[in-house]
Amino acid sequence: MSTRAMRRNRRSGAALIEVAVLTPVIVMLLVGMTQIARITWTYYTLRKTVYSVATYLNSQQGVNFCDPADPSIANAVSFGVIGSGVSGLTDDMISVTAESLDPATQAIIPFGGCSGPDFIVVSIPNGYLVQPSIPFFSQIDLLPLKPQVTLPYAGT
Repeated sequence: MSTRAMRRNRRSGAALIEVAVLTPVIVMLLVGMTQIARITWTYYTLRKTVYSVATYLNSQQGVNFCDPADPSIANAVSFGVIGSGVSGLTDDMISVTAESLDPATQAIIPFGGCSGPDFIVVSIPNGYLVQPSIPFFSQIDLLPLKPQVTLPYAGT
């Protein structure tokens, strides 16, 4: 065998080893990127859902924020959950609270009255749990996604 043929065989062997070593790393990076994209999309969708609930409530009249079972609040939450398209999201995961502005201290405080708060806060306080799955990593903790929206209340 000539020296030229031996060099060619060494180069092709080195390239094969490089491909064998780098392919799993590249595949893990691609899968990791898709998982990050999936989690980002889920958070964005949850944030849109929470915002939809807040804007729906903002357009309602006569909402009783003292009663968590108020039909307007329940309808707004159901509207958001049904329209979200996120599997596993339920009505009881979404929290609606009211806040008011203390004129003396200019601080946001929990709402004490039953009509006309200054702000509506809609959130998923316990989080929506997402499980990322990346090959070769068997133990990845659940990620709680906790979007929250605060809107000035415009209703009466």
